[in-house]
Amino acid sequence: MTSRTLTTTVRGQPTSDGAGVKLTRVIGQHALRNVDPFLLLDEFRSDVPDEYLAGFPPHPHRGFETVTYMLAGAMKHKDSVGNTGHLGPGSVQWMTAGRGIVHEEMPEQEDGLLWGFQLWVNLPAAKKMTAPRYQDIPADQIPQVSVPDGTVRVVAGAFGETTGPVGGVDVAPLYLDVQLDPGGSLDVDVPDGHRGFVYVFEGSGQVAHQDLGRGELGVLSDQGTLQLAAGAEGLRILVVAGKPLNEPIVQYGPFVMNTQREIQEAIRDYQAGRLGR
Repeated sequence: MTSRTLTTTVRGQPTSDGAGVKLTRVIGQHALRNVDPFLLLDEFRSDVPDEYLAGFPPHPHRGFETVTYMLAGAMKHKDSVGNTGHLGPGSVQWMTAGRGIVHEEMPEQEDGLLWGFQLWVNLPAAKKMTAPRYQDIPADQIPQVSVPDGTVRVVAGAFGETTGPVGGVDVAPLYLDVQLDPGGSLDVDVPDGHRGFVYVFEGSGQVAHQDLGRGELGVLSDQGTLQLAAGAEGLRILVVAGKPLNEPIVQYGPFVMNTQREIQEAIRDYQAGRLGR
């Protein structure tokens, strides 16, 4: 059996985004610009209201998909074409920005813990100007699989015979939330050729035969089975992979295209009020 290894490891860096929300940027920082097809991974986690109450007021996106996965707290989103939705603990929103949308994500709480992740997934050149769409998935629609030493929540892709609810995504993503008890272990099948990463957000353990702890991300090699073994505190980890696009990435803030000309078009469309209509 071929085993996956970690080709790179990084630790998330503190930053802020939106209207000053404090968060940890893991992918999209200087040490790790992207993991094709993934452009950004942020973890937001705070029980200090002043660190999250200002939220993410209206802002544009074009050319990629945003994935918000909530662990604790609640947020409300709405967009420039009248869509609204709610994100609570355990839920996910997979938004395809496509040719463009202006949306906002604001906390629906005044105190308590707000905790979750935002992942950006690139779109292939042929789909960058597709129509926007949402997949809003409540917690009870995300299957949870019991394994001998823990549980696996399947957001996208397949774990054994269980398939996640997210569909119609070009990069055929795998998105798992794996929890292992202290000393537990698990082998995870990741499709060969998919490029991906793991991110530890609770505990620590041996991940692809390498020690990895809270707040650390490892980039996976492209072939084989991923082997996980929890340490004394247990382990909770995101396992994310997708088909690499192998296309040029030209990014300007919330716009991700293939050429500088396309970026200039996105800026003009936004300034003229055409984006998201």
